[in-house]
Amino acid sequence: MKNIRQSNINIHKDAWVEVNLENLAHNVREIRKIIPKDKKFLGIVKADAYGHGSQMIAQTMLASGVDWFGVSSIDEGLDLREIKIKAPILVVGAVPVWAFETAAQKDISISIFNDEHLKACKDVYERTGIKPKVHVKLDTGMNRIGVRAEAGVGFINKVRKADYLIFEGVFTHLAAAEEKEPTEEQIRRWNSVIENIDTTGLMIHIQNTAATFAYDIPSNMVRVGISLYGLYPDLAKGTDKNKVPRLKQVMSLKGRITNIHDLPAGESVSYSHTFTAYEPTRIVTIPIGYADGVDRRLSNKIYGIVNGQEIRQVGNITMDQMMFDLGDFDAKIGDVVTLLDENNLSLDSWAEILGTINYELTCRLKVRLPRVYTR
Repeated sequence: MKNIRQSNINIHKDAWVEVNLENLAHNVREIRKIIPKDKKFLGIVKADAYGHGSQMIAQTMLASGVDWFGVSSIDEGLDLREIKIKAPILVVGAVPVWAFETAAQKDISISIFNDEHLKACKDVYERTGIKPKVHVKLDTGMNRIGVRAEAGVGFINKVRKADYLIFEGVFTHLAAAEEKEPTEEQIRRWNSVIENIDTTGLMIHIQNTAATFAYDIPSNMVRVGISLYGLYPDLAKGTDKNKVPRLKQVMSLKGRITNIHDLPAGESVSYSHTFTAYEPTRIVTIPIGYADGVDRRLSNKIYGIVNGQEIRQVGNITMDQMMFDLGDFDAKIGDVVTLLDENNLSLDSWAEILGTINYELTCRLKVRLPRVYTR
């Protein structure tokens, strides 16, 4: 089964991102197996579900075992409410105080960490009669946002006493869950707060994806992101392999051949002539380029598959197109070239070439490419 999400940017292009919802459901179920039954499962769907399309993704996640959703902005939460998602939604990033009222009206929980946030919550309640739902964000070492751990107990006690809001939880974010020493220090700071507050009725959450697989930290909710989409974060040394689920990549990237032509020996391809044919060959072109999110630095370093055959990308990737050396393989205009898939063409291989992380690449592939959803 295939469905296409309509896009006002471009739906007439012979290139697309394919999202396998069955693989997504598999990943959720496998991750759910390693989470203690008494813990809630928050699925991170920020950045349009890491480029996969949050509205379609969220419904499959709910049906497969996710309890909460994490987003990075009020707008991302509103996207989910728009399609009648009723599950709890937490904005894990900073929310401007002028947006607190919208969050309260749409039943979206927000992160708070200073007195200005408390005042804004009070103002919302006095204007609307609605109590904003809040989670206190602790900064235990990420040094991004949050109340510092040493001030955490005092701030949380203020929140506890506030009768103009609904206090739902306390959380922090691990900066280097793949490294034992800094993580242990963050856990120490976290415990210095959690052990000195009344946690009755609160959601207590510290584990991100890597920590969910590697650490047993007292809490009642975990936050899982990248592995929902079939990709792994960096894992701490010594992580129990039995606690690392077997995942399936959810995203594929495909484009149809728009041109095939013979290239004589000695001729070169694309800008700056970074590829030259030393013997006669055939060149195929597909309508995917760096404006679609494929990094130009991948030029001459990646492969595609057409009709079951692996072909090498050649020449500099251009804004809207890229070329492949077809050689003696059989193909015709309109045939599909697969650039990424769950079997042989992984996002991790591209990330390794670029010296970056797989998260960044999934988020890039959303500029002009429609999403096709399959089961």
